[in-house]
Amino acid sequence: MNKKIKIAIIIVILLVVGYATYYFTDYYHAESTATDYLNGTSNVTVSKIDNGLFLDGPGSDNALIFYPGAKVEYTSYLPMFVDLASQGVDCYLVEMPFNIAFFGQDSADSIIDSSNYTHYYLSGHSLGGLVASSYVNSTGNGDGLILFASYPTDEINKPVLSIYGTQDKVLNVNKYDESKSLMANFTEVVIEGANHEQFAYYGTQEGDGVASISPESQQKQCVDAILEFINKF
Repeated sequence: MNKKIKIAIIIVILLVVGYATYYFTDYYHAESTATDYLNGTSNVTVSKIDNGLFLDGPGSDNALIFYPGAKVEYTSYLPMFVDLASQGVDCYLVEMPFNIAFFGQDSADSIIDSSNYTHYYLSGHSLGGLVASSYVNSTGNGDGLILFASYPTDEINKPVLSIYGTQDKVLNVNKYDESKSLMANFTEVVIEGANHEQFAYYGTQEGDGVASISPESQQKQCVDAILEFINKF
């Protein structure tokens, strides 16, 4: 191998490594509105576990395991799920490798194996929802699936709650509509004025629509829908 080829190979490797480093370190960071909840509240304890955070409220029967959206810091979702935990559904927010759920699809395994709830619900936002769907499909684990601006790519035999907003410009609506045939037991909640980013607090997401309701209103409607869905069981 001559010197010029060796130099070319080194340059290509450096470019690939540089791009990968940039891609995985460029993500949406949690805002202080979310991280202020790291210390919990009067009735919800927030504690660090091996692969994320455990939100322990007054409930003991139901647990929700949440996979965050692509390149979104998992702590961004704390306010909504602290609220849910305070109303009886303990929550696990999974910290994904490189903030990409594809690299941690089986993260729910260790949570389920190390806890003892009557019912488990898998959940995710955007890409996190797609990966959570794949996990449910491949393992059969969980009593239901809760999706935020997301959809499955395989058939789901568990009950599914799907939530998205009318101002969401990130969700691929055509693929979402096509996926409805994959869900036999399907509940849909469309939040008027909600967008893609306001399920959490991580700033403005590129390409998203402008919400006409507050994040607090959007997240409260989500919590209400989740409680109604779970109470059916």
